[in-house]
Amino acid sequence: MSTEYRKTSEALSRLTDHQFAVTQDDATEPPFRNEYWDNHEDGIYVDVVSGQPLFSSTDKFESGSGWPSFTRPIDEAAVVEKTDRSLWMTRTEVRSAGADSHLGHLFDDGPRDAGGLRYCMNSAALRFVPVAELEEQGYGAYLPLFRESRAS
Repeated sequence: MSTEYRKTSEALSRLTDHQFAVTQDDATEPPFRNEYWDNHEDGIYVDVVSGQPLFSSTDKFESGSGWPSFTRPIDEAAVVEKTDRSLWMTRTEVRSAGADSHLGHLFDDGPRDAGGLRYCMNSAALRFVPVAELEEQGYGAYLPLFRESRAS
């Protein structure tokens, strides 16, 4: 897709204080008390700042962590991994490629049959787009993900 996803002052002004703290100041929301940890609807998750597609519900799984967890991004180029040495440990931070939003962290304790990765994301960094609204919201190119998953 040729759409450019980036951070703008207008996009930042639409964020709630909580969304701003997570995406711009690298905050973490509490487990089990966030919008998408238990969402089971079909659709995609986009960067709340730029609208860049990040994850699909077809790759979402129950990790027991209290945050939405995915086995992989919708496109490898959609995310950037950085070393995070905060909290007296070394972790892999995940940021959106387009807007440089802090999304969460990557761990190697995901489902082995799906590659073993767990992209543990903050709901406040994401906006969910249900399958029924993909076309209307400009994400129609992602509809085949759901046709393929239903066929298997």
